[in-house]
Amino acid sequence: MDFDLTERQKHWQGRVRDFIERKVRPAVPVYREQDAAGDRWKVIPVVEDLKAEAKAAGIWNLFMPPRSAAHHHVDDSFEFEGPGLTNLEYALCAEEMGRIGFASEVFNCSAPDTGNMEVFHRYGTAAQKERWLKPLMNGEIRSAFLMTEPQVASSDATNIETRIERDGDDYVINGVKWWSSGAGDPRCKVAIVMGKTDFEAKRHAQQSMLAVPMDAPGIPILRHLPVFGYDDAPHG
Repeated sequence: MDFDLTERQKHWQGRVRDFIERKVRPAVPVYREQDAAGDRWKVIPVVEDLKAEAKAAGIWNLFMPPRSAAHHHVDDSFEFEGPGLTNLEYALCAEEMGRIGFASEVFNCSAPDTGNMEVFHRYGTAAQKERWLKPLMNGEIRSAFLMTEPQVASSDATNIETRIERDGDDYVINGVKWWSSGAGDPRCKVAIVMGKTDFEAKRHAQQSMLAVPMDAPGIPILRHLPVFGYDDAPHG
């Protein structure tokens, strides 16, 4: 088995590694200083500066396919250019990003935005892409993914208890979520929520996901859950 990297793999790995060593690593002390000052839940200015540089350098949205029409989508009107990395090529880039805690955000490659962007990209309508996908891909807003619940083993979606019921042109959602990745970020504008829309269907056909604006009525963030004393601010 040949474990040598191809020239293309070396190219993208090298570009990310070089940017991190030249730009991101020297900014770590500045990040720590800005993170320690004032409100815990805030935008870190040095990260925004680095994002602008990474975007200008073309090292941006590395996880996304080259064009929106690469596969069948609900809406194919949204076109964009991307690097078109394979999973292996992106894995090498992600490994480099993982050397510094906030580096993935610099390249707009941090969870849960990555997964949420792929969901909007594949299943979103034209209106949803205009409202949510474009600003996410531009690094202007953040998002959350709400699946885990306090009362059930939520990695198995058949256990989810949150109810999603249609009421005319609206949906009513009743449930409690926690470990809601991304919800603590002040830029978080939309959440993809996992719930059940049909409790009578087969166990693996009951679930749906809805895009929910974070400013919709009845969505309070009650508290942040620390792990071993860490609150994961400013992202949450």
